[in-house]
Amino acid sequence: MSESPVSGAGEMTVAAAFAGMRSVTPVVFRAGCPDCRGCFELSASALRLAIGATSRTTFYSFTCPDCGAAVRKPAGERIVELLSGGGVRTLRLHPTV
Repeated sequence: MSESPVSGAGEMTVAAAFAGMRSVTPVVFRAGCPDCRGCFELSASALRLAIGATSRTTFYSFTCPDCGAAVRKPAGERIVELLSGGGVRTLRLHPTV
């Protein structure tokens, strides 16, 4: 029998890898509605990020929990980093020819 490339190392199970973790704090994002001026926190699942070819076609959107308005706001480089790193579902827009 041949020896594994990592001598003496056992396989780690998922349970063992997460054994030291007690809980995971969900990521929330602060947002505001331009229609009703409400301020609130949204989970990553309440937001959508669309990344286009230009800054004009890169935005995030959500539904205002206070008034129900569909909100769309521009997303610069830093916002894209924060939202995508925080687990927000991302859609990459392809340019039309």
